[in-house]
Amino acid sequence: MLQTHVRDRAEAQTSAMNEKQSEAIRRLANELHRLNNAVISAVESGLSVELQRGARHHAEGGFWGDLMIPIVVKQS
Repeated sequence: MLQTHVRDRAEAQTSAMNEKQSEAIRRLANELHRLNNAVISAVESGLSVELQRGARHHAEGGFWGDLMIPIVVKQS
C-alpha cells in the first residue's frame, strides 16, 4: 500500500515536468520505496529508526533538496 501511495504521488507530480524532471522524480520515488523497505526491515529486526535532515543541497535557480541521515537506536 505504501509503495502505491508513493508511486501515485510521484506520477501526479510529473504531469507538469519535462522529461528529465519526470525521470528524476520517478527515480526518487523508486529509491524512497527501497528506503522505506529498509526502514521496515530495521524496525522488524529490533531497531528504532528516525530520519533527520543532515544537510540541504542547493542548486542554481533557488532549487534545494534535503539530504537525510539515519538515527538508529537499539533497545536494551
